[in-house]
Amino acid sequence: MKNVIKISVLFCLILFSKQLSSQNIKNNPNSNHGNKFEQLGTILPDANTYRTASGAPGHQYWQQRADYEIEATLDEAKLMLSGKEKITYYNNSPDPLKYLWLQLDENEHRPDSESNHFNGSKIDTPATTGQMKQLRIREVLKGLGVQIISVKDGSGNALPYTINNTMMRVDLPKTLKAGKKTILHIEWKYNIPDRMNAGGRGGYEMFEDGNALFTIAQWFPRMCVYSDFQGWNNKQFTGRGEFSLVFGNYKVQFTAPADHVVAATGECKNLKQLLNKTHWDKWQQAQKSNVPVEIVSLNEAINKETNPVLQATKTWKFEAKDVRDFALGSSRKFIWDAMKINIDGKDIMCMSFYPKESYALYSRYSTKAVAHTLRVYSKFTVPYPYPVAISVEAANGMEYPMIAFNYGRTEQDGSYSADTKYGMIGVIIHEVGHNFFPMIINSDERNATWMDEGLNTFVQFLAEQEWDNNYPSSRGPAPQIVDYMKLPSEQLEPIMTNSENIIQFGPNAYAKPAAGLNILRETIMGRKLFDYAFKEYAQRWAFRHPTPSDFFRTMEDASGVDLDWFWRGWFYDIEPVDISLDSVKAFTLVRGSVRNTAPDTIRNQPYAADTFRHISQIRNLAEGRKFLVDTDTTLRDFYYYYRPENDPYVPYTLVNKNEALEDWTNESFTPYDGKFYYELHFSNKGGMVMPIIIQWNYKDGTSETEYIHAYIWRKNENKVTKTFMKDKQVLTIKIDPYRETADIDETNNIWPSSEFRMDRFELFKEKRTIRGANNENNPMQKSMQKGN
Repeated sequence: MKNVIKISVLFCLILFSKQLSSQNIKNNPNSNHGNKFEQLGTILPDANTYRTASGAPGHQYWQQRADYEIEATLDEAKLMLSGKEKITYYNNSPDPLKYLWLQLDENEHRPDSESNHFNGSKIDTPATTGQMKQLRIREVLKGLGVQIISVKDGSGNALPYTINNTMMRVDLPKTLKAGKKTILHIEWKYNIPDRMNAGGRGGYEMFEDGNALFTIAQWFPRMCVYSDFQGWNNKQFTGRGEFSLVFGNYKVQFTAPADHVVAATGECKNLKQLLNKTHWDKWQQAQKSNVPVEIVSLNEAINKETNPVLQATKTWKFEAKDVRDFALGSSRKFIWDAMKINIDGKDIMCMSFYPKESYALYSRYSTKAVAHTLRVYSKFTVPYPYPVAISVEAANGMEYPMIAFNYGRTEQDGSYSADTKYGMIGVIIHEVGHNFFPMIINSDERNATWMDEGLNTFVQFLAEQEWDNNYPSSRGPAPQIVDYMKLPSEQLEPIMTNSENIIQFGPNAYAKPAAGLNILRETIMGRKLFDYAFKEYAQRWAFRHPTPSDFFRTMEDASGVDLDWFWRGWFYDIEPVDISLDSVKAFTLVRGSVRNTAPDTIRNQPYAADTFRHISQIRNLAEGRKFLVDTDTTLRDFYYYYRPENDPYVPYTLVNKNEALEDWTNESFTPYDGKFYYELHFSNKGGMVMPIIIQWNYKDGTSETEYIHAYIWRKNENKVTKTFMKDKQVLTIKIDPYRETADIDETNNIWPSSEFRMDRFELFKEKRTIRGANNENNPMQKSMQKGN
């Protein structure tokens, strides 16, 4: 029989707690409640031979194709564009088609367009210019809209057509069978809108010097998408939900005033005939340069402004393969620079076109921002497949294949603010980044805006962090949506809401999806699993038409992480994150007697870091990542060296009572001796389940961050308790210290709070055996089991 050693043990239990008033979680009537961890099941469409349950295209996947040959003329004097096109449409579907649908987006500007009248309006005091302009919208838009001159088949026979606002149905003389093609010839014209007045993406901007800058976009009749999951997508264009388009090859001849410089989707095939020898030599130089080369200089552009060519014209010939759209920029005001980069063995020309009003910013940053965008996006998605990428300064932001319209004007003396600089770089990254979402990974913008805007905004954030680890967005996407998530439920909709029905468009379609993806990457999945799955999605659906379910399924299939709970809460629901640390019980197990000295005071002081850093910044530095502003120091300006102090992170720090331990004995030592035990009580006040991120700040000045998986909520979605054993005494605890989860109330994330009070209890146990440490009646063992 084993000897039983009897010892006298004093358990000294020190309890710290803060009392928080209980708060019931009110169910949102619009929420998709039920068990938050159930699989999505019937919420997602059934898998089939076109789209698999893994999220990949099926073995019978198909999509349509449309090739375009276009001739167009810009009449600068009349502010008119006229054109004719030949469309070769391939029916790759298994379905016979009696008619075809085309998009007439410029009809958005017709005075009687429904999108100009179906929104409510009111007059504020004082009234804004925009409000007053809306009252005379018919006058502002007078004379705008597409005029269809003719629609003919491949033999030149007229075809019947019906125009319904921004959509046109062409009735075919005979059914277009599966696997066959047909040809349409369409002639049209329209008055180019003043986009600074009429709004919209395409149009002209007239400068004070009397010269115009034209953005030619959504300018030709384009085929609608016919797909396996919705048939014809002929949902009207109202100006918000953007485009659903078909891939094809383009040959475009664009005639413009002879002194205009034209930027466009694709490669210019007659550039040598268009340029003089000086410009051609500079173009040849740019094709070998890794820094921007000015092909058309500032002085040349200024000279053309004062000496315009009004009669002569030139025709620019462009070709583009495997694109879903085509756009142009045209102006005599353009300065033009270019440089070459190489991605995955392919040479790409990065270019910028801009007026003198943005010279100080664009000449320094624009083309380098284009190159940076392509490199970063290619790393996270697919290698950039096109031969050119263009940034055009046009006082707005909009994207098309290989060309993007951006903003970035300086003051008259060439000076600019930090907001203008970083806003310009951000919008260039964003709009050029749209080459990947949705120009390559070709989602349906009309119905699921978040699939291009949200995913693109997320990768934009990654690109900004690789530009400079202290870029203004470095605090991460999550903190930016907290104010939005705090709004009343009637002002919120799920991310999955159709584009036209979204109330808070920017937060819902851009910021919240981007924040969600960053939470997946940094907090839930980890960078390695997330990056692999995200890239797999891009590779699977490059040059195809993905749906939300394809994205959801691929992210799970490629990572092995069950994310249905996250899609359900973040994308299909509107509940915010608000995890509260309601109370903490602290236990210490000691032997011998305790002598208490006078308590020190609670005080506020910075802890662990002087300034707040987002978790992505910390990990970027830990990975030894190199940033563009360090490898290319020409990008550093005044705002690089002058950085306003960040808001200090000032948690509560507690200096506890000093406890002198006497008569310590190592007799019958157990692994529990000298440890510190903390029982944490959490409540889910917001409703959205999320991992619990705990920062332990220790008495010795060190800190530790611990991640608890969201599955901790699976058995009780409202409250949970967990106990931890620590080697060191804890002074403060903070939940979500790096603001990763968009928690809407940080005041309940800190222990101790300002209402902290300390109580002291003593628990005596007269006898204990070594075996008793594992005895179910052991009070220490009970307290530990309770938290688990």
